[in-house]
Amino acid sequence: MTTSVARTTLTALALACVATLGHAQQAKLKVGLMLPYSGTFTALGVAIENGFKLRVEEQGGKLGGREIEYIKVDDESDPAKATDNVNKLIKRDNVDVIVGTVHSGVAMAMAKAAKESGTVLIVPNAGADAVTGPMCAPNIFRSSFSNWQPAFAMGEVAAKQQGKKKAMTITWKYAAGDESVAGFKEGFEKAGGQVTKQLNVPFPNVEFQALLTEIAAAKPDAVYAFFAGGGAVKFVKDYAAAGLNKTIPLYGPGFLTDGTLDAQGEAAQGMLTTLHYADGLNTPRDTAFRTAYAKAFKLQPDVYAVQGYDAAQMLGIGLAAVKGDIGKKAEFASAIEKAKIDSPRGPFSIGKSHNPVQDIYLRKVEGKENKMVSIASKSLADPARGCRM
Repeated sequence: MTTSVARTTLTALALACVATLGHAQQAKLKVGLMLPYSGTFTALGVAIENGFKLRVEEQGGKLGGREIEYIKVDDESDPAKATDNVNKLIKRDNVDVIVGTVHSGVAMAMAKAAKESGTVLIVPNAGADAVTGPMCAPNIFRSSFSNWQPAFAMGEVAAKQQGKKKAMTITWKYAAGDESVAGFKEGFEKAGGQVTKQLNVPFPNVEFQALLTEIAAAKPDAVYAFFAGGGAVKFVKDYAAAGLNKTIPLYGPGFLTDGTLDAQGEAAQGMLTTLHYADGLNTPRDTAFRTAYAKAFKLQPDVYAVQGYDAAQMLGIGLAAVKGDIGKKAEFASAIEKAKIDSPRGPFSIGKSHNPVQDIYLRKVEGKENKMVSIASKSLADPARGCRM
């Protein structure tokens, strides 16, 4: 009897050791960072990567017990190259997770490839409505926003709080711009306003003079603009140089002034924008994040850094639930769906289409900050039109 018990005990211990050794030898998790590392969105891609890596470093270089191996691809903000680029990560590099990107047109190709291959995709910026609309899938998540969210909130603010009756919109002619102005129009007209004309320029064109002349002649009560990065800098400065900011308020989603205020200078002062992040939140969570980011990168964080950071938080939550085994897709997704993410932006959850349900802030440019004025829309969920998940 004693010998039998001893053998059973030794067998159990041996199996436990094998299991422990197997876990310890678990391969590194391959994370493909498909982001813009050149062109007008370069700074945005770098901020997303910085934020993601900051969270990983806070966790000792691991998520869900897995060390992280990074494989980087410059997407060049070019939809024509997107399918080839994402398939390099999936088929050549055999990544476990893809994190990207900024440009909505590129993100759509990434979502299609992820949906077909089953590879986990976390979108840390691109707001293309379709990603969590018709393209939604159990393995596709977003840590940022849908184009509809800040735009719809700004439309309500412009009509209800600012009392504007007639507005014009202007944007680059691409998916993000089209969806942003559509969201603004929906919110503005629902609240009693009217969008009289929608203007656009080809992406990434920054020659705005003819359209600014048209705005000046039409004299709307307000203009809503969607641009980001270098294009946002140029547009805001040109708008002010034309004297329009003195008579026609310029509104937009926060990307118009996020990460661009140093370059925009006086031209941006006093502008109102809406976004899921703002300077001056002054919460312990945000203060800790901002301090850590500044220490690590000698830069002040912006919304892009927050979205990268939260992409890593979401990945960590899913991996922790499956003990690092990302092959357990259903359990991985379920953990993220049930989570309350403790973000620097404020706590948020993930909706049925895997898009954040979050507060949208009204912000005002003061100096080099987008200072919070108020909450424009509380716990705003994207309508996820077309999602059949």
